[in-house]
Amino acid sequence: MKKVAVIMGSDSDFPIVSGAVKTLNQYGVPFEVHIMSAHRTPEKAAEFSANAKENGFGVIIAAAGKAAHLAGVLAAHTTIPVIGIPIKSSTLDGLDALLATVQMPKGIPVATVAIDGSDNAAILAVQMLALSDDELAEKLAQDKINMKNGVAKKDEDIQAKVAELVNK
Repeated sequence: MKKVAVIMGSDSDFPIVSGAVKTLNQYGVPFEVHIMSAHRTPEKAAEFSANAKENGFGVIIAAAGKAAHLAGVLAAHTTIPVIGIPIKSSTLDGLDALLATVQMPKGIPVATVAIDGSDNAAILAVQMLALSDDELAEKLAQDKINMKNGVAKKDEDIQAKVAELVNK
């Protein structure tokens, strides 16, 4: 099975990124977590990304705040999918990171999730890997069924509460 790289621009991003780590672990997807900076260690980021496919990675998740160039720098040096997580870390509430992550030039795509959306980044990475892994695809399908059943149960519970309220 291909690995997922989870790269963050700073250790201060880890509280958010930990959601992706937990999700990947729940699906049994192998991963590595590293800190690399698009601005402070650009050579390291470029080298890692350029060699990611050969090193067994199938997807890269990149989390960064403020100027948030990390995902774009990684995407510029690889052909494997890169998923950006804009981190809310400035007075602009993450809008700066969102725009920096999503506004890539033609030829350098970065799939971008919501601000601080690390769980969805991991699920998207799992979906990408599941295209060639039936076991992962089945786990994803089961999770969709579980979500559907969870909503149905909540609706059933709320109907009982409404009936109780109305019948008082």
